[in-house]
Amino acid sequence: MHWAVQASLAAALQSTQLAAASLIVPQNFTVPGVFPTSVFSEYYNSPTATSAQVQPVISDPVTHKVYPFSLTNPDTIPLENKVDPHILPPVASSSKIYNNALQQIGSIHNNPAFSGNNCARCVAILEVLKFVALAAPERGPDLFVDICNTLKLSSTCEATFGLLGIGSVITQVVANFDAGGFDGQAFCFHFLGGLCPSPGTTPLDLNNWFKKPKPNPPPKAKKRSGKRLKVLHMSDFHIDPRYATSSEANCTGSPCCRKNVFNTASPNITLLPAPRYGAFHCDTPMALGMAALQAIPALTGTQDNGFAWTIYTGDLVSHDPDKQLSRDYVKYVETILYDLFKRMLGTGPVYAALGNHDSYNQAQDAPASLGGALAQQFSWNYDHVADLWKHEKWLPAAAVQLAKRHYAGYMVKRMDGLRVIALNTDMWYRSNYFNYINMTNPDVSGMLRFLTDELQSAEDAGDRVWIIGHVLSGWDGTNPLENPTNLFYQIVDRYSPHVIANIFFGHTHEDQMSIFYANNATVMSAETAQALAWIGPSVTPITNLNSGFRVYEVDSATFEIMEAHTWKSDVSSFPDLDDQTAFGPVYTYEYNTRQTYGKTITSWTPNDPLNATWWHLVTEAMEADPSLVMTFNTFQGKSSVQTKPCTDEFVDRDMMMRFHGGGVGHKSTREATNTFLSDQHKTDQDISITNNEVAMELDSNLDELDEEGDDQEIEGGGEATLTGEEEGYGYEAPMHQELQKSDTDESENNFDDEYSDNGLDDGLGPEDGEDIVEDPEGDWSYAEL
Repeated sequence: MHWAVQASLAAALQSTQLAAASLIVPQNFTVPGVFPTSVFSEYYNSPTATSAQVQPVISDPVTHKVYPFSLTNPDTIPLENKVDPHILPPVASSSKIYNNALQQIGSIHNNPAFSGNNCARCVAILEVLKFVALAAPERGPDLFVDICNTLKLSSTCEATFGLLGIGSVITQVVANFDAGGFDGQAFCFHFLGGLCPSPGTTPLDLNNWFKKPKPNPPPKAKKRSGKRLKVLHMSDFHIDPRYATSSEANCTGSPCCRKNVFNTASPNITLLPAPRYGAFHCDTPMALGMAALQAIPALTGTQDNGFAWTIYTGDLVSHDPDKQLSRDYVKYVETILYDLFKRMLGTGPVYAALGNHDSYNQAQDAPASLGGALAQQFSWNYDHVADLWKHEKWLPAAAVQLAKRHYAGYMVKRMDGLRVIALNTDMWYRSNYFNYINMTNPDVSGMLRFLTDELQSAEDAGDRVWIIGHVLSGWDGTNPLENPTNLFYQIVDRYSPHVIANIFFGHTHEDQMSIFYANNATVMSAETAQALAWIGPSVTPITNLNSGFRVYEVDSATFEIMEAHTWKSDVSSFPDLDDQTAFGPVYTYEYNTRQTYGKTITSWTPNDPLNATWWHLVTEAMEADPSLVMTFNTFQGKSSVQTKPCTDEFVDRDMMMRFHGGGVGHKSTREATNTFLSDQHKTDQDISITNNEVAMELDSNLDELDEEGDDQEIEGGGEATLTGEEEGYGYEAPMHQELQKSDTDESENNFDDEYSDNGLDDGLGPEDGEDIVEDPEGDWSYAEL
């Protein structure tokens, strides 16, 4: 039975398959050779032609559009579609751009691709900031403040990075710089705690820089006349017209000696009343400024005839934060001090250079290459000082016009064969944000082109040159940028010693010198020493220094310096001068340069100049006699009681390197500096802020950006106490602690790395002597050399 059912089913299946197969009859079909023209009612070409495909006319029953022959014509295939819309997102509001920027920065932080590469992370964030600066520049300062608060870069984010602070400047710079290239890397290195390594020095191409090769053999040296001229060198006056006698001289913020500052350890009781003539943590009160100007003629015997000329190497204005500065404040200070120089110092012109504080915003000067209104935004200052110099009859009309066109830089051709060239060294100052635009070009501003052309003109005429500026090109390497000062070094090499007689700087507030050598300082010897930079002592006592000035005896034919004399006033004695008017500060003769350092240089006669060769011999004498280093260290701080004795071997060697460091871009100085840095004592390394610490701070705070929005409440701005250059200047600890430990405190003051709460740069024009590091035992002192 089972077998019978299976047989029946198989027969049924076979029958069904035969029935299905019969629906299709296998056969062939030959299509007619003529196109069936009846398919379409109309054609663009002949439908019966065999040389081309049929092109019927098609009418769309929905749109009622007849599609043109050009749409399908094989001879006119379009290369691009210019007919249909190509949809783009709507233009974002500045608020949306702002919020998305915050989100993108948070995403960059969380992206594992950036893990372990803080430099890449920093540069990527700068790319976002650049986009905001270009697309919504009005929100740039807001974004900088928001990031500052979130990353805890400062306790005064609004005051520092807001529109009324430096925010507008940073927005301009970020909009114009190469965020993903050299500019961005340098920005992360200098302003963001070293998140990127230094990009180093870009190789120079000098093939077309100099119009003529250096004369070989060199021109015959001029014969000394034997007649000596008295020339005054003043620097860093930093007059404080807001100085308040009896206010807190031991403030937590800075500048001290102001009614609006106090010591947080004693907010209601003044710990150290500001003396009438000044204090170590304060700028120059009017009483001290007048005392210095009264003392100078009396001490130098120039009451009747004045100086042959005076050089002033910058920084007239007090160390106010930007929020307390204005254009009028800067112009007020310029007006009053230049007038006092004229009236108190007698006849003889004053050749002045601008300092980093002689502007608003401080330390900022924009290159002409920005173009338009941005290029002219500081011309108000150049015009003002140039017209003041004209008013005081210090500069001829041609030099006045040069100053207005060249960032207050100029050249004066004197009748005696000397030319004085003044430079605005903000153009190589690391805290001038505008210098971070197109940094691979060592002369974006054109200042060094101007210098080179003027030096060539002097060489052609057989004249000698003094160069004056403010921010030094070398020494400890923290102030200038490498590329422009590398070029400056090569310019000095080209025109020394036959054209450049001397170079003069200020800025550090200290008494220092710096030597320039031939051939990029590959060999540093008495034979290769070519030029010398004299760094003038400051009138201001701020940064734990005494007040001082220097006078040179200058040969009237060669303009070499034959003698140098320095005076100082002991700031620690100023409290004793209060509450009486019988006498004021005493300016005492501190030292004679030749007599102090040249006793063992038997090859030098009293009629030989104190030039670069002599100073190199001094460094050799220092290496043989460490007591000379100690002497230099004492005089460097103008014999301040706050100056710590120099007893460390590393400090001694580093001092020698700084003497030899006319620039920071040339190869030998960079290599030697790196060697010395790697040879620091363990204690020095322990108290340094490292980029790893900065990275940890970023890691702990960037997460907050993911949830930031446009309506975020910003904290920490307004009138909060500044730390760093903007207001603190490193005076964070109560001064009574420093006074109690003055025998161990260091007052070495030429470090320019200004860090805020967590080691990140607040960014405003730091100045030598305004930086401290925290001692492992809790005492605050100045960073060692």
